[in-house]
Amino acid sequence: MSLRAWMLGLLSCLALAPAIASDAFPERPIRVVIPYAPGGGTDIVFRAIAPLASASLGQQIVIENRPGGATIIGTGAVAQAAPDGYTLVASDSAFLINPGLFKAKLPYDTLEKFQGVTMMATAPVILLVHPSVPAKTLEELIALAKAKPGSLNYASGGPGTGPHLAGELLKQAAGIDVRHIPYKGTAPALTDLIGGQVQMMFGGISSARQHLESGALRAVALTGRQRNPAVPTVPTFAEKGLEVAADSYWGVYAPAGTPAPIVEKLSTHFSRALADPAVQKKLAELGYQTIGNAPAEHDRQYREMVRQWSAVIEKGRIQVE
Repeated sequence: MSLRAWMLGLLSCLALAPAIASDAFPERPIRVVIPYAPGGGTDIVFRAIAPLASASLGQQIVIENRPGGATIIGTGAVAQAAPDGYTLVASDSAFLINPGLFKAKLPYDTLEKFQGVTMMATAPVILLVHPSVPAKTLEELIALAKAKPGSLNYASGGPGTGPHLAGELLKQAAGIDVRHIPYKGTAPALTDLIGGQVQMMFGGISSARQHLESGALRAVALTGRQRNPAVPTVPTFAEKGLEVAADSYWGVYAPAGTPAPIVEKLSTHFSRALADPAVQKKLAELGYQTIGNAPAEHDRQYREMVRQWSAVIEKGRIQVE
């Protein structure tokens, strides 16, 4: 065999390798790290699709809840994993916010270490107000904040969390001065809001709806371009002429360098599960809107969101210790 023929044969084998790997994949269980304790939004969304995706892939999907360090511990573990499609991370907007929030302190470069598989879902965040606040509409709330600068406060699960940044966006959009009260977690913040220790808070529909229905809390507006079917009477900020782009997003990410055919295959099966009517109905009842886009679109989308949140954090001079 001539050297030229040998080289051509080698190149042909190399070209076929990704396709062969994709055809064989997966040959063992797939581990998906969720950087939160069980029961949160990411856990709810991914566990809704995991059984269907596992069945169609023909391999078990093993979910590993690995909370801690503002999602950095679990996400960092996946950043160091082999780029073979067998270790993924499913996360929420913290994945998009942390690069701007922690900057050089982040032990991995999100944009260099990850590639998007699919954006699973999005959901608005809703501005919740304790009934003791003498404002029943967004217009009345803004007027009250302007009449008494610094007199109103809003809670969050901690500095740099999604609800904190949503409050920052509201301050910037409405030109108001309201004080941020950080808590060590969303649950204690919501508890104190219900008890009247704080006055406002941005939260998820799924966790807030029972308190809205009981009258323990009042909703004045929510993010997003259209009203949410789970709370159809609550207007959007956009309806009131304010740009508060703080929707939450949930995505699946693979280590950078994972072969494109494998990423495409994973995305196809996750998206197929997200398109299932029963899954869509279940998530819609909790306020989620399923997405299930292709890897290239998700990759472009998440990188743009990292840039957008970094700009908000810089403008608000938001820092974490």
